[in-house]
Amino acid sequence: MPGSPLRIALTSGEPAGIGPDLMVQLAQLGHIHELVVLADPNLLEERARQLNLPLSLLPYKPDNSPAATAPGTLSVLPVPLAATAVAGELNPANASYVLATLDRACKGCEQGEFAAMVTAPVQKSVINDAGVPFSGHTEYLAALTGTPRVVMLLACEAMRVALATTHLPLAQVAENINAADLRAVLEILHADLQAKFAREDPQIAVLGLNPHAGEAGHLGREEIEIIEPTLHQLRAEGMRLLGPLPADTAFNPAVLDNCDAVLAMYHDQGLPVLKYAGFGDAVNITLGLPIIRTSVDHGTALDLAGRGGAKPGSLLAAVSYASELAENALR
Repeated sequence: MPGSPLRIALTSGEPAGIGPDLMVQLAQLGHIHELVVLADPNLLEERARQLNLPLSLLPYKPDNSPAATAPGTLSVLPVPLAATAVAGELNPANASYVLATLDRACKGCEQGEFAAMVTAPVQKSVINDAGVPFSGHTEYLAALTGTPRVVMLLACEAMRVALATTHLPLAQVAENINAADLRAVLEILHADLQAKFAREDPQIAVLGLNPHAGEAGHLGREEIEIIEPTLHQLRAEGMRLLGPLPADTAFNPAVLDNCDAVLAMYHDQGLPVLKYAGFGDAVNITLGLPIIRTSVDHGTALDLAGRGGAKPGSLLAAVSYASELAENALR
């Protein structure tokens, strides 16, 4: 029932990076929900020694009811490393370990064992070096769950920004803006704002693609030919949508204070603003999945691993968002 402790899975990410550090740091604080870390216990214990932080690992007991996490402790679902992990030194042999943690957490979420999953950063390059095609958590989890389309949403205290296109070269963005895809993205964003963020009648600000939202066609016709007609159709179906708005003036209180999310047309149109507003505390949330997944907004920081310089702010925020979304799903 809502208000009772939930069980949240945390994948520890690239073992040579700061993911294990963040898990150890998170353990110092405790949590109202049961945090279950999928990792090699020896890796966590070694990283705790390197950081000079106390850590008591508890065996994960799935048959017990979820219980709050006491400070200084972590429930651990053991996943064995393929090779000894050295902080700061990538090893393709451990790519299978990284993917095994994701597979297990995702399966647990699908089966109701976990209420949500939170992912620490992975190193895409080393997984590809191991011979496994891997473009990122988002795409991997979509494939695991058989989800045809997902939407990337980044959130911080000041705003939520979703993306119509994600990791594309700028030269390819315009050709990937079309009515069918834009409609699909807005439908997913709208549905998850309702279901996961408890926004009964969400309002979404939609940015134009071109400067000044096309300047009435003088700076591009995508707004006139694609974006405006799509928004018009969705408004007729009951969605509350602003736009298309010029991106250079949309990120102001008059818009943000009255919207539940902003939809940017491409990665660097919306995310630089969000990361400036919430750097170190922003969270990546995958919408459209049949499970709840949140993640940190930063990379593996190999140069900081095992040295005590990692900052846990984004992981703390990711756990907080996962908890909130999971609680909303139970209402």
